[in-house]
Amino acid sequence: MKVIVFLPAHNEEEAIGEVIRRIPRYIHPNIEVQVLVVDDGSTDRTVDVAKRAGADFIYRHEQNRGLGAAVRTGLQQCIKLGADIGVMIDADNEYPPEQIPDLIMPILRDEADYTMGSRFLGTIYGMKWHRRIGNYIFTFLQSLLLKTWIYDGQSGMRAFSRQAMEEAEIIHDYNYAQVLTLNLVRKGFRLKEVPIVYQVRTTGQSFIKFTAYLKHVVPAIVKEMCRPVKRKQIRSVQQR
Repeated sequence: MKVIVFLPAHNEEEAIGEVIRRIPRYIHPNIEVQVLVVDDGSTDRTVDVAKRAGADFIYRHEQNRGLGAAVRTGLQQCIKLGADIGVMIDADNEYPPEQIPDLIMPILRDEADYTMGSRFLGTIYGMKWHRRIGNYIFTFLQSLLLKTWIYDGQSGMRAFSRQAMEEAEIIHDYNYAQVLTLNLVRKGFRLKEVPIVYQVRTTGQSFIKFTAYLKHVVPAIVKEMCRPVKRKQIRSVQQR
């Protein structure tokens, strides 16, 4: 079985090397782990640092297209590279690569098709109050729309079964967090949250600004919820 961990990255030369080195390469004798970096038009040394840190694959956007576009590319490349499970983790060193085995376990056990690392079920260090409130608001909105309780709808650490990757649709380039979950759960994929330990970044800077986030994300949520989706016949990762 192949697990591909992919990192969307834009100007993350200070953090991405450590993230890649911390990714567990041995999870089980029958599981091969590989690392893919999706470079979203970086103008720094992100690609060189990632290669030296041990990334197996690099896919580059020549221009910065947005986080949603980078995640979409990551899912597509995982499929092309033959992944049975895809794991997405931010390249900013805020999320714990050591917990990737915890994240994929519900998929391996056929308890879920799509998992998210939950900061609010685990621990959070250093998150600013306005980001925390924004997270609460958007997560509550997702919970209402899906009629199922979600604790951390904006997590930057997620895992997908092969079928979930094949069926996932991200309808805008700016971001992915809400529309991806709305899309997959509406199609019948089973979501499970896994508690993780979270530490706010100490290098670089976030390119997500709250006003721009509202401007792009709210219309995308409306668009996603107005789109008809067909529920899928779900197969387990072992049935691939």
